[in-house]
Amino acid sequence: MFSRLRRAVLKSVSVLPVCAALIISGQAAAQTQPVPDAPSAAVQQEQQSAFVRQVIIQGNQRIESDTVRSYLTIGAGQEVDQLSLDTALKTLFGTGLFKDVNIALVDNVLVVEVAENPIVNRIIYEGNRRTKEDKFEEEVQLAPRVIYTQAKVQSDVQRIIEVYRRSGRFAATVTPKITELPQNRVDVIFEIDEGPVTGVSKINFIGNDVYTDAELRDVVLTAESRWWNIFESNDNYDPDRLEYDRELLRKHYTQSGYADFQVVSAVAELTPDRKEFFITFQVEEGPQYEFGNIDVQTTLERVNEDLLRRTVPIRSGTTFNSELIESATEAITYSTGISGYAFVDVNPQLTRNTEARTVDVTFRVNEGPRVYIERINIGGNTNTLDRVIRREVSLVEGDAFNKILVERSERRVQGLGYFSDVEISESPGSAPDRTVLDLKVTEQSTGSFSVGAGVSSTDDFIANMSIEQRNLLGRGQLLQLDLRASARTRSVQVSFREPYFLDRNLAAGFDVYNTRLDYEEAGFVQDSLGGGLNVGFPVSESARLNLNYLLRRDNVLIESSFTGFVEDEDEAESLVVPGADITTSPSQGGFAVSGDYCDFIANQLQPTCESQGDFLTSALGYSLQFNRLDNPYRPANGWRASLSQTFAGVGGDVQYLKTQFASAHYKSLPYDFVGSLKLNVGYVDGWGGDKIRLTDRFYRGGSTFRGFEIAGIGPRQVSPQGQRNRAIGAKAFVVGTAEMLLPLPFPEEYGIRASLFTDVGTAGIVDEDDKRLNDDIANYVDYNGDGIFDEPIQDDLSLRASAGISIDWNSPFGPVRIDIAEALLREDYDETESFRFSAGGQF
Repeated sequence: MFSRLRRAVLKSVSVLPVCAALIISGQAAAQTQPVPDAPSAAVQQEQQSAFVRQVIIQGNQRIESDTVRSYLTIGAGQEVDQLSLDTALKTLFGTGLFKDVNIALVDNVLVVEVAENPIVNRIIYEGNRRTKEDKFEEEVQLAPRVIYTQAKVQSDVQRIIEVYRRSGRFAATVTPKITELPQNRVDVIFEIDEGPVTGVSKINFIGNDVYTDAELRDVVLTAESRWWNIFESNDNYDPDRLEYDRELLRKHYTQSGYADFQVVSAVAELTPDRKEFFITFQVEEGPQYEFGNIDVQTTLERVNEDLLRRTVPIRSGTTFNSELIESATEAITYSTGISGYAFVDVNPQLTRNTEARTVDVTFRVNEGPRVYIERINIGGNTNTLDRVIRREVSLVEGDAFNKILVERSERRVQGLGYFSDVEISESPGSAPDRTVLDLKVTEQSTGSFSVGAGVSSTDDFIANMSIEQRNLLGRGQLLQLDLRASARTRSVQVSFREPYFLDRNLAAGFDVYNTRLDYEEAGFVQDSLGGGLNVGFPVSESARLNLNYLLRRDNVLIESSFTGFVEDEDEAESLVVPGADITTSPSQGGFAVSGDYCDFIANQLQPTCESQGDFLTSALGYSLQFNRLDNPYRPANGWRASLSQTFAGVGGDVQYLKTQFASAHYKSLPYDFVGSLKLNVGYVDGWGGDKIRLTDRFYRGGSTFRGFEIAGIGPRQVSPQGQRNRAIGAKAFVVGTAEMLLPLPFPEEYGIRASLFTDVGTAGIVDEDDKRLNDDIANYVDYNGDGIFDEPIQDDLSLRASAGISIDWNSPFGPVRIDIAEALLREDYDETESFRFSAGGQF
């Protein structure tokens, strides 16, 4: 009995006085009571207690004694037993403030002696050449002025190792070391051996018959490590990426008709030297299926089932494609949303017919439970104001939850161009019919500094510099300063845009500019000083109307020196104005005439020369824009179109009506190709008897028709001897483009894109007076001196075409663009260009 009691009491050696008292009381109890009736040792331990007269705290340095007492479950004036002492001991250790605690009861005084854990002075990382310290700081618990514990150190070691494993370094090791400092402080040093990147030696596939191993390696994101592939960043083992690869394989097969496909296993084996992995995917392909019966069934009263069936982009007899089922689900959801059903449950049910190898799909559409938005949280915007983001969200607190409007809001916020990533997620609200929307954004640089350069076979070097802030002070405003200079161009332009003028969905802004253009292709020099006002507002979810006013003063100088040849002296004298020269040309048997082209033909109305002088242009205009793209900057699906007209003649000296139309359609294609078709059309004509001046006509070429120089196609005044070979501009043009974006083997983060293109179109039509002038000159002027009167103006609405490759690189020092093109269809007087280059930088 006594030995059992002593073992039970002596379990707590730090409370010896209490133990002695319990032993003595246990012996007395044994002498006064018969053994059979005595309680067990555990019961006695709970029943015996001692009175605490005072609590004394010892050993504490930084922590106040009252703070230590607050953690105790025992105070002065209380009775304690073994259980309460054990609880107090565990509570103090549980605070993490102390590395050692002793509790003793001496003469009814509870003495608590503590040894405090040190405070972290610094965290030092050594040996981390490949990974920056901020990556560790996001993960570890220890930090300066945090209490040090051994458990935290060991946990942080594992966290640092995990950081390296995520980057593919599975051989990394971390050794923690502690340097003790005065005042109970420590420096924590993590000595890191990063080790080599654990690459992927081989990716194998088992069970694949339809696709080869090489084809499936192109499907998965993980790549095999090869010394020559310096641009590859996915050639290391990542467990999360391996799960994504399983999904990519499933998607690839199910989009090709293999509805039963599954990845049985994905195993990664690490070599003994911990330098490489062997990855093996075991797959079961199954047979290829076709779509069978496609049906839509709904319980919604205001929705017609036949109309819903027409929205389903699936046809019986075509190859099964899981992506089409997802597209059909979205289309049905969108259609029911338009009909007023914000809460629908679209459940596609698939029925396989293994003998016929068909899959019947039935879309069951029912009204879902009503859910309302309790709160919209916005996070991640370190620079952009909340209201700039919130005004792009199509929902407010209290609205009924609508998935279509949520997705539309996400696209609109992404379309601002202020964020590299936008994500809207849902979380439960305070009630079953409440939901919380969490809109998280990742800020990106909205200020840019760019420079550009262009070269061609006949053009000089062109440079431009632009400083732009698209999100001024986080208010969503745009402020831009654009400077351009070259041997023939100088311009300064300041632009400002306020997207929500007067806190309304009304964009307003202004432009002020001063330009000088030596348009040598058209033979004129233009100095312009002007400005404009503009406002814009949405007319629908995907359409926007912009109104603008332009006021500009132009000073135009025409380069019009001319040398011609006539056979008759009287005829020459009748043509030449004072100041022109007539010289005899015996070798040609006639007379050479030189002077100013604009004065050469007497009493003729010459619109080309009428462009010379000072002109004030006052014009009103509008543009109607439609945008249904999935991504405003890198679209893969959807379309956009715009129609604009400018009416000049609201005062001023110029009268014309200019109309332009542009559209672009994008479509994602198999194997990550993206195709696009673009169309640009323009027409301008005068009114009130006014003719179209050189400066108001269309000039196509350069970036608007690759493979040709600036103003390289269209009406041109030419000479076989090259005396005069310049564009005079067109009243109309049509240019179409077919382009194919190529999938490249570079990771997306490298920002390299390439596309094959072909441009097809024409430009032409001049005023009747231009044609009459052309005929009159042809009657008098012999450019060659061969007795044949030449036609100086060429205007053929013939088809031109070019093809080539365009490369875009969002490089570390800014965007780079290269266009290499070859003219396939052209006229002899067209000016071609095979190479264009531009580069810029950002801040």
